[in-house]
Amino acid sequence: MTAGIDPKDAFVRKNTAVARPPLVPEIALYQATEITPIWHATESFLEELGLEPPFWAFAWAGGQALARHLLDHPDLVRGKRVLDFAAGSGLAGIAALMAGAARVEAVEIDAYAAAAIRLNAALNGVSLEISLDDIVDAPNPGWDVVLAGDVCYERAMAGRVFPWLRRLAGDGALVLMGDPNRTYLPKDGLTPIARYAVETTRAIEDTDVRNAVVWQIEPE
Repeated sequence: MTAGIDPKDAFVRKNTAVARPPLVPEIALYQATEITPIWHATESFLEELGLEPPFWAFAWAGGQALARHLLDHPDLVRGKRVLDFAAGSGLAGIAALMAGAARVEAVEIDAYAAAAIRLNAALNGVSLEISLDDIVDAPNPGWDVVLAGDVCYERAMAGRVFPWLRRLAGDGALVLMGDPNRTYLPKDGLTPIARYAVETTRAIEDTDVRNAVVWQIEPE
């Protein structure tokens, strides 16, 4: 490997291809596609490499909806400090910067996701802060807007994260969640503010189109 190249960056570049999400063609991302190795990698193969499932390699429907909404309504983030929580590819955070956010912090617990976020930001000519800390239940250090895309895919994840997001809303942050009505989406504390039909693939979503919603999370 070439000296000075971060191995995680090299892994992302080798196993993905640059593509543009259907709902947000303004943004380029390193993504898994049918022609890339990681698309065909089995879960057991990833486990052998010590890798988490590569959620960062896909532009999920909720994240696309959030990104589209921010680009179409830049006043939501212009000049503000933004958290992109469980950022995945960094799509929503990158959109926030392109919409004029003053500062974006992307938080992930997967080091390969952090590498993808860094590379994706560079692809789009923006720069954001990246953290691998588990910040759930942490107090708000000054975020004006909190973005959370596709965080309700597991019961435990949704049950742990949602009360914290509601507390952040209670502290005065605008908390926006992108979610296509996944199984563990809470039934209360959410107000729909926009809906988008997102083209997807049956390989990851079991449907050709996901109807994703941008929700505003209400205080407890």
